[in-house]
Amino acid sequence: MALLLLLLCLVFTHLAILQHAVSASFNSDFEISWGSDHAKIVDNGQQLQLTLDQSSGSGFQSKNEYLFGKIDMQIKLVPGNSAGTVTAYYLSSQGDKHDEIDFEFLGNLSGDPYIMHTNVFSQGLGNREMQFYLWFDPTADFHTYSVLWNPQQIVFSVDGTPVRVFNNSESLGVAYPKNQAMRIYSSLWNADNWATRGGAVKIDWSNAPFVASYQNFNAQACTASSDCSASSWYAEQALDSSEQQKLEWVRKNYMVYDYCSDTKRFPQGLPAECPR
Repeated sequence: MALLLLLLCLVFTHLAILQHAVSASFNSDFEISWGSDHAKIVDNGQQLQLTLDQSSGSGFQSKNEYLFGKIDMQIKLVPGNSAGTVTAYYLSSQGDKHDEIDFEFLGNLSGDPYIMHTNVFSQGLGNREMQFYLWFDPTADFHTYSVLWNPQQIVFSVDGTPVRVFNNSESLGVAYPKNQAMRIYSSLWNADNWATRGGAVKIDWSNAPFVASYQNFNAQACTASSDCSASSWYAEQALDSSEQQKLEWVRKNYMVYDYCSDTKRFPQGLPAECPR
C-alpha cells in the first residue's frame, strides 16, 4: 500500500510539472521587476521584450521559486552595436549567502561576437567564471539557453549543446547550491564601465533603444511550494557520450576563459573543484 501511494505521488508530481511546462506564459509565470515602462509582454503572453535606453534599463522575474529541474528560455539578443550592454539571464535565491546560476551576454561592436559569461554562486561565493564565444549570430534569431540543475550537477546548454558542467564537489569541501530555491531573473542594463573590453568601449546611445526578446519559456522543474523530494528523477539526468563530445568541442573551439586554468589568479592553487 505504501509503495502504491509513493508511485501515485510521483505520477501526480510529474504530471503537475508537465502541466506547468505546457501552460507556461509570461503573463502567468513572470512579472516586470524594474523599468516597467521599458518592458512589455506581447503576443498574448507568448513573448516578452526588455528595452534599454539612456534613461533606464529593465528586468523581469519569475513568480515561482524552483528547486531543481530543467529551465529553458529562448532569447534573441540585442542586435547591431551592442557594446556596453549586458543581457543577464539567471537563477538566484536571496540573502547574503545566496545561490546563483548565471548566463550573462556581454554586448560588443557590430561584427564582433558576443561573449557568453557563466558563473555559479554557492552560499554567496562565486568567482567561478567561464566565458565562451557562440558559434552563431545570437541576434539574428531566437536560441535556447538552458540550465539543468539537480543535486549532482549543473549543466549549461545552448540549443541542446552542453557548454559547461559544474559538479557537486561537497566531498572536497566545496559548497553546492542544493538547499535554496531560486527565482528566474533577467535584465538588460548599462554595464559599459566593465562589459566590453574591460570598459574601454562605451555605449553608443545613438543606437538606442536596445531590445532583447524572450519566448518559449519552459520549466520542467519542482516549485518550492511542492514536495521536491518526489522529483528525484531529475537526479538521473547526466551527459551521455554524444553530449560529452559536444561539450569537449565547445571547450576546444569556443572557450574564452576558464577560471580553472587561471593560475595567475589562484597562485596558491586552483579551487578544489577544478580538475587536476
